[in-house]
Formats: sequence, C-alpha cells, structure tokens
Amino acid sequence: MIKLTDLIQLAGVTLDDYKIHCATSLKNTHLDAYFAGEFKSWQEHQNKENFKSSLILSLIHLESDRWLFAGLYKVLEIRKIRQKGTHYFKYDTEEIDGLAHLSGMAVISFRKTFRASYLRGKKYGEKLIVSELRTQKMSIGDFPGFNAVVLSFHELQTIIREKIPSWKSALSNVAGIYLITDKSNGKHYVGSACGEQGIWKRWEEYANNKHGGNKELKSLLKTKGSEHSEQFQFSLLEICSLQANTETVIHRECHWKKVLNSRESGLNSN
Repeated sequence: MIKLTDLIQLAGVTLDDYKIHCATSLKNTHLDAYFAGEFKSWQEHQNKENFKSSLILSLIHLESDRWLFAGLYKVLEIRKIRQKGTHYFKYDTEEIDGLAHLSGMAVISFRKTFRASYLRGKKYGEKLIVSELRTQKMSIGDFPGFNAVVLSFHELQTIIREKIPSWKSALSNVAGIYLITDKSNGKHYVGSACGEQGIWKRWEEYANNKHGGNKELKSLLKTKGSEHSEQFQFSLLEICSLQANTETVIHRECHWKKVLNSRESGLNSN
C-alpha cells in the first residue's frame, strides 16, 4: 500500500504542521468548483477558523471511501470578514509546487465514519492510501451519449470553456430540443437549437451569459440574481439532423412544451 503522504514527501515536500480538508457536500458543489478551476477560492472561504495550520492537504469526496487529492496549499494569511451582521474567515493560500503529478490524479482510499471535515494531519495522514494514480487529471468525463446528458450549469461552463472534444463533436453535429430545469422548484424551460453547430452553439450562449437570450430566463435571473443560474440543469429531449427543416424542429419543440406543460406551469411564455 502506498500512502499519499509518502508520495508527497518523495516529491521533496515536507509535511509537518498540516490539516486535512475533507471537502464534502450533498450537491457536489466542491467537485463542480474543482472542474471549473475554482476550488482554491471555494476552499478559502470558511465560516469558522478551520485551518489552524501552515498547510492544507485537500481531498474532494467522490463516492463511498474514494477521494480525489486536490492539492497541498500553504496558508499565507487569514482575515476575519464582517458583513451584514455576520462574519466569515477568508484564507489567502497558494498551492505548493512540485505535486502536479498527484493533484487531480491521485485517488485516495480513506474510510471516514465521522462528521468532522477538518482533520489533524499527524493523526489521519497515515490512513490516506493511494488506490489509483490516473494518467490524466480528473475532469468531466467523455460524452456519455445523447440519452444520458444531465449537466449542472457549472459542468456546462467547464465543457464549453475547455471545449472537451467528445462533447463538442457530439453536440456540434446535431440539432434538437433541450430542457432546462430550475432545480429550486422543478419548473421547466423547453428550447430548440438548429443551424450551424446545433446544440453546441446554443448551449455556448447559456454558458457565456447564463440566460441564452431567453426573455423568460433573463427576467428570472433579474428577479432572483444571476447566481440563480447555478440552479439550472441541462438535458436533451430529442435530437435530429442539422439539415432538419426549421419548421419541423419548432413543431417538435411545441410538442415537448405541451407534454411538459412548460407554458402553463413552467418557464416558457409562448
């Protein structure tokens, strides 16, 4: 068995005063943040002074006893921020160099049967066993097939920003009907995409401006705030050839609006 701490020290990094951060959440926001390149800033915002140490060894929960090593961070400064009658702690950190071969690639086996998420390194470090060492940094997987597309807004942004080849190839070569679900209330928005680059081009607009130019979603985000886009989930209802007649695509869009009742009780206004 190979310990993560042994591999870190073999890379020339000394582990002395460190905390282990076990990042977990029911909605996988930690993993979304990692895929979006925002995990560092996400971790630096803490409700309590959780990192009373000079180093933070970060783990992101995947499933069961599996965790992803998300880097080792040096604590530079901590500030207590007071805001609107409450406060939080803002950490300034920098990722330790020399661990690029492990960060995002080392999958750790660690059985955590307790709730605490901020652990003393000296007590738990020896229990972090490397179960897999990936050849590539973990990111959103390859395109799963048209019938299996379910994306959070953060995942969509990551796919579009990184132009993940399998996703771009698949979505650029089909037109079709898509569904946006507001997970906060279950309401649906049914839309269609046709023409050059099909679904990819249409979803690229959502990734860039959050509303895709739809007046209903613009109004929703104006009322609830742009951060409400994090509640949007994207999926596909039906695909067709890029050469499909526009009228045919619109007809199918209307069919799905009727099926899902998205005009009367959803987010479509027409």
